[in-house]
Amino acid sequence: MKSQDIVILLKLISLQEQEKLSQFDGVEWSPSREDPYSVRGLEASLGISKSEVNASINRSYASGLAVKDRDFGRAKPNRRDLCNFIIHGLKFVFPAQPGGMIRGIPTAFAAPMLESLLMAGGEYLYVWPYAHGKDMGQSIEPLFKSVPDAIQNDERLYEYLALIDAIRLGRQREAQLASDRLSEKLLTR
Repeated sequence: MKSQDIVILLKLISLQEQEKLSQFDGVEWSPSREDPYSVRGLEASLGISKSEVNASINRSYASGLAVKDRDFGRAKPNRRDLCNFIIHGLKFVFPAQPGGMIRGIPTAFAAPMLESLLMAGGEYLYVWPYAHGKDMGQSIEPLFKSVPDAIQNDERLYEYLALIDAIRLGRQREAQLASDRLSEKLLTR
């Protein structure tokens, strides 16, 4: 496994949820001209090369974190196993170490959709380094270098990755809160 495998799987879940939400609203889901589930579509939305997207999907099949969808023939994340891996193993496989102060995009419990969940006691914000970021904080390397650009048009992906950083960085209480929220998001369909 590589760190971008998690990013790609979470993007696929985000796409599934966008598609489902548009069907629920009675509006036909019309993604851009490119199929967002295709290798080329994932390359465009995530900034990860086509060859790396393809290799990542194959690794996800091999590890059981994805299966081939019978109806559409595309990769379908195994949500339960992915959630278990993120909650119980990700911080050991891809640990996060806060770095120096830098301008960037808030992550973990500093992310806008999570900041009301937990009050920090005078600690610095955690941010992904990003030249166009408006917040100062301790730098945290994202799971993949293109994450700050990839989340610009995908609020769900941003929330998932911020929760993952909260699990990777948080003490027991914070990590448990993030784990519960991530489980609720990923396992409730």
